[in-house]
Amino acid sequence: MRVAILGCGYVGLELARQLVADGHDVWGVRRSDAGLDAVADTGAEAVRADVTDAERLAAIPDVDHVVFAASSGGRGADAARTVFVDGLRTAIDHFAARDDPPERVVYTSSTGVYGDHDGAFVDESTPLDPTTDKTRVLAEAERVAREHAAEQGLDGTVARFAGLYGPDRYRLERYLDGPVTEGYLNMVHRDDAAGAVAYLLETDRARDDTVLVVDDEPVSKHEFADWLADECGVPRPEKRTKQDRLDAGDLSEAARRRILTSKRCSNDYLHELGYEFTHPTYQSGYRAAIDAFRANRS
Repeated sequence: MRVAILGCGYVGLELARQLVADGHDVWGVRRSDAGLDAVADTGAEAVRADVTDAERLAAIPDVDHVVFAASSGGRGADAARTVFVDGLRTAIDHFAARDDPPERVVYTSSTGVYGDHDGAFVDESTPLDPTTDKTRVLAEAERVAREHAAEQGLDGTVARFAGLYGPDRYRLERYLDGPVTEGYLNMVHRDDAAGAVAYLLETDRARDDTVLVVDDEPVSKHEFADWLADECGVPRPEKRTKQDRLDAGDLSEAARRRILTSKRCSNDYLHELGYEFTHPTYQSGYRAAIDAFRANRS
């Protein structure tokens, strides 16, 4: 199998490592020298290109599958649109026009597209209701991945990631230091985010479909913070309600909407497809970070 990973960053690098280890040919696309070096370290071929520049995409050889995992760098909705909508459309058009086009495109999206469900469970059948400019862009990009890809003769798959964590992204201090605002956490370890995409490609599942990529156990932030503190051997952090946080009066409108957004994400469909998690819950996924924290304190 030949795979191009456009935006071979946090998840993309792990995906490249897993696919290369399984004997596949992989090309990882980045813009910076440091990014290209990181791709090469996975064993994949590094290609310098920009997803918004069709001419630069010509440097990528013909492949069976394209994974679009680019990041907007944490910037605002306009930057997100340039990458996720315009860049994805450019990539689809470019690869679809080749004499030997890929079979499908996988777009990595976010559970932020669901909006608020007052703590209820959501799944792939739940209507989207994004509440911020950026999540509305992500929802539009999903339509590009499914509908525009189909118009261009490619199968499109949306892998809708929950909150990513893992090496370099455990952010223990956020929960150990507090205060911690109430709400739910929907998480997936980086290795499983990459692993789920690799599984869908290798088993040829979920073509022209959307799959929620989240672990087995959505958890309240207060419960998670207390568990983490107990495991790390430190005092439990201060807690606050959503209203406490809103009353502080220092939130942007986008931040305010995020606080008011509450849902729990179901991974039943991913299990039905046969994927087996490396870290089915946060208790497993955070173990390495907890062990390192305790070792540093001893």
